[in-house]
Amino acid sequence: MTEFTIRPAVEADAPVILELIRGLAEYERAPDQVVCDESRLRASLFGERPEAEVLLACIGDQAAGFAVFFHNYSTWLGGKGIYLEDLFVRPEARGKGIGKALLKAVAVIAKERQCGRMRWAVLDWNQPSIDFYRGLGAFALDEWTLYQLNREAIERLADSEG
Repeated sequence: MTEFTIRPAVEADAPVILELIRGLAEYERAPDQVVCDESRLRASLFGERPEAEVLLACIGDQAAGFAVFFHNYSTWLGGKGIYLEDLFVRPEARGKGIGKALLKAVAVIAKERQCGRMRWAVLDWNQPSIDFYRGLGAFALDEWTLYQLNREAIERLADSEG
């Protein structure tokens, strides 16, 4: 059994976080969509007002995977939750319990912070991840459809009349 540790990322981890983001984008068949760079990561994750948090799973001193998450808010619960933006384990490190340990570590944080729920999205073709999440007790919100505005659509809406 491979031993690994999970720890909060620090600013010096920005290069490896970016590497993991690119690995996830490659897995999700969207490598050209990553426009983030180390400078933006440093500012958004470790600046004055961090926008998200990162946990790294390490085998020795090598990052094998990560979880990126941030707080959201539920009006129905009247409190905060956690949104898991990314969960990724490098292909060569899969099957060692790292993904489950990362998700559990985020759940521990959610419990400590008294969050009412954890949410995340998974691509509909990603059956291994769907099976993994269901095995942990997660369920799909089949009645809900996720919507998104990209930067250009945000600008058009913000600048529109009326």
